[in-house]
Amino acid sequence: MALALRGRPRLVVFDARHAIDSCDHACRRLKADSYTSVVPAVLWIESDESLGRAFDADADEVLREDNSPAEVDQRLAVLLRRSDRDVRVHPSTRLPGTMEIEAEIGRRMARGEKFAVCYADLDHFKEFNDRYSYYDGDRVIRILAKILHDVVKGIAGERGFVGHIGGDDFIFVVPLALIAEVCSEIIEVFDALAPFQYSEQDRRAGYYFGKDRRGQLHRVPLMTVSIGVVTNERRHFTHAAQVSELATEMKSYAKTLPGSVYTIDRRHDAPDDDSGGARRNVAGAVEEQ
Repeated sequence: MALALRGRPRLVVFDARHAIDSCDHACRRLKADSYTSVVPAVLWIESDESLGRAFDADADEVLREDNSPAEVDQRLAVLLRRSDRDVRVHPSTRLPGTMEIEAEIGRRMARGEKFAVCYADLDHFKEFNDRYSYYDGDRVIRILAKILHDVVKGIAGERGFVGHIGGDDFIFVVPLALIAEVCSEIIEVFDALAPFQYSEQDRRAGYYFGKDRRGQLHRVPLMTVSIGVVTNERRHFTHAAQVSELATEMKSYAKTLPGSVYTIDRRHDAPDDDSGGARRNVAGAVEEQ
């Protein structure tokens, strides 16, 4: 357990052929800790008589002495692939996390596609959490995740991607031609559902009074959603970090505008200068919707 807690191994195999009691106990300890519970645990048993007990100990896979080396290799490879998929998604929304978001952007750049990366974030979400509870906040995050997934997949199908950075921050990727349709639909659905996450009194008023960081009361409007959009229509990106930086910038700008909005970065890259210097960004239009 000390080794697992320090390093979080990729895989743990318990040799339970002649020590089923101690391995049963060790496997349960591994799976009981929130940090090590994601580590795949394999019990190597002597016969089928211990099969049920091995799975009852929360083992992810069970191997027997009579398994061939080829079968063992295949079973462990599948187990590791399944484990990788599990840790690449956000636990509350089951949407792909940061690693998969970057990989998806990289794949689209490698294919030479024209695409839009959209950064969605809730406005006044912290105040909502402070007034209600983190449980209510989690419900709102799951609602937004469901809206994003259903709208993006409903309109873009397999050409759309939705990922969850964490908290109330989401990324979705769609073809250029679908930006307006997808973003408008997301805003319309969210604005229709968001008021019903409040008490009837707050919903009727359209605001409530909350405290800022200095402890002073101020009027807090109901939650809205801001979406910053970056495309490679007028820009040349070489890695996902460039896209992420610009998407964050556009999201921050969208949050300065009232209500639910999406803003599209219309700036473009300037040609390299005569000295062969690095490509620089020049100011262009920002489209607000």
